[in-house]
Amino acid sequence: MENKLTLASSPHIHSGRSTSRIMLDVIIALTPAAIAGIVIFGLRALLVLAATIISCVGFEALLNLILKREQTIGDLSAIVTGLLLGMNLPANIPIWQCVLGALFAMIVVKGLFGGLGNNPVNPAITARVFMLVAFTSMTKSAFPTIVDTVSGATPLSLAEGEAAPSLLDLFLGVHGGAIGETCAVALIAGGIYLLVRRVITWHIPVAFIGTVFIASFFIEGFSATAALTMILSGGLMIGAIFMATDYVTSPITSWGKIIFGVGAGLITFLIRYYGVYPEGVSFAILLMNIVTPYINSRTKHKVFGTGGKKQ
Repeated sequence: MENKLTLASSPHIHSGRSTSRIMLDVIIALTPAAIAGIVIFGLRALLVLAATIISCVGFEALLNLILKREQTIGDLSAIVTGLLLGMNLPANIPIWQCVLGALFAMIVVKGLFGGLGNNPVNPAITARVFMLVAFTSMTKSAFPTIVDTVSGATPLSLAEGEAAPSLLDLFLGVHGGAIGETCAVALIAGGIYLLVRRVITWHIPVAFIGTVFIASFFIEGFSATAALTMILSGGLMIGAIFMATDYVTSPITSWGKIIFGVGAGLITFLIRYYGVYPEGVSFAILLMNIVTPYINSRTKHKVFGTGGKKQ
């Protein structure tokens, strides 16, 4: 028989999208917020971003070389991890801590589990939690900046009686915080780009941000201004749009994504209002990453012809 029937597992039709193309879209979407962070916090922010990106790429290349794995830096995932990590750090953090955070992300969280697609939790967010717990410099509220109005505490760590930034300042990012988390308008623009490109879906960002807004609205005495302040402050926007939506560590079903987003929103709300840390986004995403396999198992679609009662 010359014409043999070839059998293979799905997928049988390739969409034309590759890992590198998806990662490039994420980099493009993050660029406006990264540029805004450099403008707001100065060239020190650029140094931090360069340190985390170069370190993440270098550690992945080195680990692949040592373990004799196929070199994977061409898929751009290491650049995305480094960019996200740097954007979640304050501009005045020591550079050696940036390198250590990149080492933790790429070797401990990603590399030792087998690389991209095998890590159980998001490398950048886990490294940020590690650094937040390990280094006091992560919780300092004064950041070097070229804009006087952003000097001082972050909106979530204001001293009692200290005036909070206006909604406009929060929207534009002229306030204290991590490099890439302050400029909400740039993050929203990046999120819209990812939605248009179909890199992400609306489920996790809307559920995540919406849950924090609704919970804050009720706890703050039905104040829409206070609720908007909570969703525009801290790392909620960058976390909900760029980190909670990570393909590897988030649910695969629509309902699973909504459950993930609501859960992350509730944890963020509880930590912000009742925890010892003013910010809870990183911890919330990390915890929901851990339960993602269980969410998938409970929300996965049943295969046609299965699930019936045994005869």
